[in-house]
Amino acid sequence: MNKKIFVERETFEKDGNTYFSYFIKGNIRVRDVKIGVVPPDNGGYVVLDIVFNDTMACELVLKPYEIKDEKGKVTRGNSYAVVSADENGEVYECKIKPSRSSDKTLLDMLLR
Repeated sequence: MNKKIFVERETFEKDGNTYFSYFIKGNIRVRDVKIGVVPPDNGGYVVLDIVFNDTMACELVLKPYEIKDEKGKVTRGNSYAVVSADENGEVYECKIKPSRSSDKTLLDMLLR
């Protein structure tokens, strides 16, 4: 990934409570897109709050992986995380994934 991509967040209201939604903005073939991302489980929202702290955007990091099955077939791909660092240089990280299969497709297109 040559260019830096950021995961952003914005607030929304539901049942009288305020929550954050997380997304990546990009442009694919002159079309603006907003790609939804979520933590791997509901407990991950607390981790995302810690990583984001009081900012509204953090850098996306790709973590390549390779899995070989018993027949020797190799599957390659990327997992994703958001990272930030505090004033002391301590790094905070949270894994994320695309919200829906269409978000995964858009993210793959954006990363080409």
